[in-house]
Amino acid sequence: MAGSAHGHTPAAWTGVIISFIGFCIAGVFMVAANVPGFWAGVGVILLGGVVGGVMKVAGLGMPKESQAVVAARETASAAARSRA
Repeated sequence: MAGSAHGHTPAAWTGVIISFIGFCIAGVFMVAANVPGFWAGVGVILLGGVVGGVMKVAGLGMPKESQAVVAARETASAAARSRA
């Protein structure tokens, strides 16, 4: 995964940070036995996913690969397999 920079985008970071805050909120209210607060935390978790998705659609996620890049990768993979 490190070679593909999977998830290293503003959309991914923002979604994860918002969801993490939601997990913290839900966890605190779960321990405090406060049901509405727990569900508010769950709502923040879902909000993180929505915000991340909207940011991805807005162009802040991983860029789509062009056909040229896909073809080049397939050619390189085929060449590497033939050498092996």
